[in-house]
Formats: sequence, C-alpha cells, structure tokens
Amino acid sequence: MAESTATAQQPKKSHTKVLVLVIVIAVILMIFVPLLTMKGAEFSGSDDAGSDMVEEVSPGYERWATPVLEQIIGGELPSEMESLLFCVQTGIGVGVIFYCLGYMVARKKFATPQQLAGDEGLGLDEIDEDAVDAQDTKDGRKTSA
Repeated sequence: MAESTATAQQPKKSHTKVLVLVIVIAVILMIFVPLLTMKGAEFSGSDDAGSDMVEEVSPGYERWATPVLEQIIGGELPSEMESLLFCVQTGIGVGVIFYCLGYMVARKKFATPQQLAGDEGLGLDEIDEDAVDAQDTKDGRKTSA
C-alpha cells in the first residue's frame, strides 16, 4: 500500500519541480530581456517621472512639504540610502505577509474538528458529537467519553 502511495506522489513532485523551474526561467527573462533589448535606455523611478511631469506642467511650482529625513540631514538622501530603506521596507512587508500565511496554514493543520467547526461560523454547541465521533473512528482515532 505504501509503494502505491509513493508512486502516486512521484509525478506530482516532478510536476512541481518543472513548475518551479519554469517560474525561475520566466523571472530571469523578465530581468535580462529589457536590459538586453533596450541598450542605452534610461531606467528611472516613478518619483523622477512625477517630478519631471510637474516641472513640465507648472514650471514655477514649489514644494510645500519636504521629507522628514531630508530635513534632519539637511539635504537629499543618497540614492544608496534610499535603496537600503526600500529593501528594509520590502523585507518587513514580506515577513509580515508570510508570517500570516504560515500562521493560517498551521492553524488549519493542527486544529481539532471542534476548532474547525468554530472557524466555519458554527458554535461549539451546534457540533454534532456523533458525527465527530464517527469521523474520529473513521480516521482511526478513538475518543474516550
């Protein structure tokens, strides 16, 4: 029985490997194709494009607010510092998102049938105890009353 389960899972693992390989190749292509096809192109951020557009539309416009860090250091932030802060912000955001996803997966994985019923909006008093006992017996778990 264990051999048939192992052979049934094998195609799924190879399918997953192929999918991951295709995604990695697609990401690499998305990074290098624009750099190779647009030689000499100027890659700048949306902040630069917005500033350029404001200058074009209203040449005499003066900013009415300045960034807090620019006020503290008395000038514009170096581009390396901007990149560092952006990477830190991205890392924190990714950490929060995947912590939440991991928490939700673990909560479902280690939940009891009563907790799962509670997650679906049913109160504990509404759980059919006979159905839970029947499921436990079917799964090979014996519950003591």
